[in-house]
Amino acid sequence: QRLTALEAENARLRALLDARSRVRDQVRVAEIMAVDENPYEHRLVLGIGSRDGVYDGQAIVDANGVVGQVVETGVMTAQALLIIDADHALPVEVNRNGLRTVAVGTGEIDRLDLPYLPNNADIRAGDLLVTSGLGGAFPAGYPVAVVNSVTRIPQEPFADVNATPAAALGQLREVMLIWSQAPEIEEPDQ
Repeated sequence: QRLTALEAENARLRALLDARSRVRDQVRVAEIMAVDENPYEHRLVLGIGSRDGVYDGQAIVDANGVVGQVVETGVMTAQALLIIDADHALPVEVNRNGLRTVAVGTGEIDRLDLPYLPNNADIRAGDLLVTSGLGGAFPAGYPVAVVNSVTRIPQEPFADVNATPAAALGQLREVMLIWSQAPEIEEPDQ
C-alpha cells in the first residue's frame, strides 16, 4: 500500500518538474500543509513563508495551470486563496483571439464564471483561457480554465459564460510559487 502512495507522489512530482521546465519565471515547489475546512472558503496553507521569500499576492500554479495566490504570509507558512473562491477574480484572455475579460470564482470546485462578456463577444466552448498579465499579480500566458458553455440571452447585455479550471484544485498536494517580480521590501522607520 505504501508503494502505491509513493508511486502516486512520484508521478505528481515528475509532473511538477516537467511543468517547471516550461515555466520561464523562477519557481519553487511548496507542499500543502492544510486545506480550509470551511466549505465557503477555498484556502490552503503552504509549508513555506517569508523566510523563503514568499510575498503577499504571489502567483501559485500546478502542472496544469493557475491555482491561486498568496493572501497572507507568515514567517514559515503562507495562506493561499484558490481561484475558485467567491472572493477571487483574475484577469484572463482567450488564447485563440486575445479577447480579455475577468474570471470570477464561484465557490464551486469545478467552475469559474466570466460575467462581463457581451452577447456578441467572440468566445465559444472549448476556448482556453490564459492569464493576461494585467494587474501584475499573474504573469501572462499561464493556463487558467477551459470554457464549458456560452449562453447568449437576447434580452440581457451579457452572455452567461462558465469555465472549468485547468488545475486539478481538488487533488493538490504540491504547488509551485512563481517569482516573476521582486517582492516589495518595506523600509524600516528611522
